[in-house]
Amino acid sequence: MASDTLIPDTRVLAIASHVVHGYVGNKMATFVMQSLGCDVSAINTVHYSNHTAYKQVKGTKTSAPQILDLYEGLRQSNLTNFDVLLTGYVPSAEAVQAIGKIGRDIKFNAGTKPGSFFWVLDPVMGDNGKLYIPEDEVPEYKALLREADLILPNQFEAELLSDTPISDLKSLAAAIQVLHKKYQVPHVIITSLRLTRDNQTIPSRAPSRPASKPASGTHTPSESPNLDAATSHPSTWPTSQSSEQSQAQQPEASSPTSMDDIENLTIIGSTATSDYTPRLFRIDTPALPLFFSGTGDMFAALTIPRLIEAVHAASSPDLDLHSTPSWRSPDDVPAEELPLAKACQKVLASMQAILAKTAASCHEKMDVYDKRVEKEGCGQGDEAVEQAEKRRHLALMNASEVTIVRHVKELLDPPDLERFKPRRVKGGSSEER
Repeated sequence: MASDTLIPDTRVLAIASHVVHGYVGNKMATFVMQSLGCDVSAINTVHYSNHTAYKQVKGTKTSAPQILDLYEGLRQSNLTNFDVLLTGYVPSAEAVQAIGKIGRDIKFNAGTKPGSFFWVLDPVMGDNGKLYIPEDEVPEYKALLREADLILPNQFEAELLSDTPISDLKSLAAAIQVLHKKYQVPHVIITSLRLTRDNQTIPSRAPSRPASKPASGTHTPSESPNLDAATSHPSTWPTSQSSEQSQAQQPEASSPTSMDDIENLTIIGSTATSDYTPRLFRIDTPALPLFFSGTGDMFAALTIPRLIEAVHAASSPDLDLHSTPSWRSPDDVPAEELPLAKACQKVLASMQAILAKTAASCHEKMDVYDKRVEKEGCGQGDEAVEQAEKRRHLALMNASEVTIVRHVKELLDPPDLERFKPRRVKGGSSEER
């Protein structure tokens, strides 16, 4: 691995979910960040056999006292000098509070050196109008917003955090304005946006009853009638909906806007100016006809080294951006030239390449599977058909696991960068390239 592909020495504490099989949560984030040169320490908020879109899973959740105890073990040995904190799925309101204590402790210790600590918060709460978490976690996440430097909500999560319904680019800009101004979040990326050709968003449904109840201690997910999405949160990668996805995670009612109206899927990011005015940029990505798990974790993990890289590239003898609070660019830097925009360009280029190869591999594997099943038959009767459908679903979930370890080259050297060039968004409409 060439040293020029690695970022400066960076210590990251990643607090997120963990699975034995597959690449989601910390399993994904750790590999991605280590591949780009980060020294990653991981605290796992759940320990599951596999991600929850399989619809059957064994494992346990980590309690708030256990999370704090692990951090205290690091602290007592002087091992908490982290440069970056990445927080993902958290299973309870008490655990969110625990993570707040950890983040504030690291931030306090870095207080005398501006820019020496950066918190990336992925508020994994739900998607498509449905909460994955207990309702009492939502205000706890809101309480953390002022502490974070960068947040990565999807559309539904942005609506919850900003109390602003999002229906188009104008209302989306208003939501980001709230996050910047009210909560003073320096950097925001709204992910998983499905925009129609006239820049309308597919609306989120009103939040339904939470998919999981608050839990403490040991938790066996497969014993619960409703699986949470602790390890199958796809919020940060825009893919088109498949039948498997709709079965696993989507609302019962269909959206009034057809996916046929959507040519690309979109992220919109912003770095606030000194008076917390948004500087909005947009990147469109082709939709892929497959459900992936762990892509939100991949996006967040890739954003960290790519943002560090872009911040260093934007620095000059007159301005050391890395020593600036929250790595915020001067007000005269246009949206499309922001380090955050440059970072997202590389992140999405890498992800598109890796997910396209994963989709192709999945298609080949499922083609072989379907031909074998057709030859062998599945038996007769409703029970046999039901079991055959279950086996195929499990095979599809396994085949669609992101093949991240096979494509490190695409992580290090993202292809086709021009395709993902950011555009400025102004006045509720996007400017042409």
